[in-house]
Amino acid sequence: MRSTRKMDGRILTVFVLAMLCVAVAPGVGAAADAPAGLPTVVVVTTGGTIAEKTDPTTGGAVPAVSGADLLAAVPGLAAVAKIEVVTYSNIDSSQMSPERWAGLSRAVGQALARPEVAGVVVTHGTDTMAEGSYFLDLTLPGDKPVVFTGAMNDASSPFPDGPGNLFNAVTQVCAPQAKNWGVTVTLNGYVNAARTVRKTQTTNVQTFESGEEGYLGYITGGKVTRFNDADNRKSLPLPETLPKVAFVSTFAGDDGSLVRHAVDDGATGLVVEGVGAGNVNEAVYGAITYALSKGVVTVISTRVPNGAVEPIYGDAGGGLTLQNHGCILAGDLDGQKARLLLMLGIGKFGPDAAKLKTLF
Repeated sequence: MRSTRKMDGRILTVFVLAMLCVAVAPGVGAAADAPAGLPTVVVVTTGGTIAEKTDPTTGGAVPAVSGADLLAAVPGLAAVAKIEVVTYSNIDSSQMSPERWAGLSRAVGQALARPEVAGVVVTHGTDTMAEGSYFLDLTLPGDKPVVFTGAMNDASSPFPDGPGNLFNAVTQVCAPQAKNWGVTVTLNGYVNAARTVRKTQTTNVQTFESGEEGYLGYITGGKVTRFNDADNRKSLPLPETLPKVAFVSTFAGDDGSLVRHAVDDGATGLVVEGVGAGNVNEAVYGAITYALSKGVVTVISTRVPNGAVEPIYGDAGGGLTLQNHGCILAGDLDGQKARLLLMLGIGKFGPDAAKLKTLF
């Protein structure tokens, strides 16, 4: 009987701890100790380098920093907003997935639905931040600001960039100059639209850029300077189950076997990242026609960072030929984000290529 009580106590302790991990918890500058009249900002933490420290045994960065600890490392934050913390996860963003982003979108949406909340900051690893931010931009209703931020240097670094990025993200949420941008990626002072942002450097703090489209704005000295509006935004509902959409990047000498495998493996949709203005070789062209014959909706993107897929070339595998055979051209949307858009589009329209084409 005594051992049963001990076990019950352990179960209760685990349950309570689990509830605390997912509940809204007050952070630095929470409503109880912040000056009156400040906006409320919810910080949703997911992990990433910003929440990591160097393991002295292995020398590798590992998850080690809580959401409350993140905020405690940011001087002056309590003077900007009332902060609340929601811990969604604490994982490296290489472990993120569309299913996890769907859960994150629901968690952020719940926070945004509260009338007193001005907006949300999401701390996230930088490896897949460009994709995750775009997924939420597509699926979150309303126009309250959502800012993704993180760090390139972990909390053990002599040059940690996380605190400054977090301060700027909260500043952006509260700034009237930053309205109607949707979901953004904001690091190192630069504000990027979720649709256009790319990670362009593996280790440098100046890694996120928006190519030819340009930055939305810049933050310095606690002020937001607006450069551009966020264009071409779309909104799609979150389906109960995300359809299986494959992504294949082609290369010189590609025999098309990866495309065929994706089809035979049950993909409902397929994004093929071509070369140039959206072209593939003859073998991959044959594999794509195989995919189309099986009813797999196929989108063509390009590995070139700037410019758009265009129906120019009419040979076997040219962009014009692919379009004429039923492929959808992704325009200037990169392949990874085209996959997410196609996934959500199939969730709404099914494999209806005519309706899906309107999204691109």
